[in-house]
Amino acid sequence: MKLTVVGSGDAFGSGGRAHTCMRLDSEGSTIVVDFGASALTSWKRLGFSTDDVDAILITHLHGDHFGGLPFLLLECQFVARRRRPLLIFGPPGLRARLDMALEAMFPGSSALHWTFSWQAVDIRPGEPAFVANFRVDTFEVVHPSGAPATAVRVEGDNRIFGYSGDTSWTPNLVEAARGADLFVVECYSGYAPAHAHIDWPTLLDRLPSLEARKLVVTHMSESAMARERDMRAAGCIPAHDGLVVEF
Repeated sequence: MKLTVVGSGDAFGSGGRAHTCMRLDSEGSTIVVDFGASALTSWKRLGFSTDDVDAILITHLHGDHFGGLPFLLLECQFVARRRRPLLIFGPPGLRARLDMALEAMFPGSSALHWTFSWQAVDIRPGEPAFVANFRVDTFEVVHPSGAPATAVRVEGDNRIFGYSGDTSWTPNLVEAARGADLFVVECYSGYAPAHAHIDWPTLLDRLPSLEARKLVVTHMSESAMARERDMRAAGCIPAHDGLVVEF
């Protein structure tokens, strides 16, 4: 399995990084985990085609994690001329929120005659789903977003990928990370506690409970990026746009 970090930034683009977006390639299938508002620019900067994508998995309904979907769908329609279906999985209420975003950004777009079929499929936390050739399990976390926010666990090709999504510390992260070959965890603040996010002192204290073979830290503000040396010393890999990890 191969992870490419397309976007590793926080909601405010700290450090000039793109909003959250991660590409997973395994067994000839490609799924994308989150597609934040600025993800399409970074996607193209890396030389990727949107036609590569078999499915998309959204962790929660904040713009820096799902707000790039209107741009992606319209790019598939008018630029890539996509023909094969596209499935988008996410928390309950995904389709309604996506239709609202389409209309807010591009009035009339939600009623387009699409040249390819696409669906938004709800995944309720705790209920397994199958996304392309991957099994997906979701775990509700602590991050108010108008719908359940989730950590995710993706299994394929005898490998396990986990991702915290956005959240303050919760025991469900231990479950999402257990036995994972790679776990990506958010760390918004380098020092002070941050509402509904993890700070580095808390994450450092909890690292022993995250039983994954490799840990990548993402979604960092400027204060968290200032702790990257400490993260490396603790055995973590600080994320950046374009980071590739094979596992």
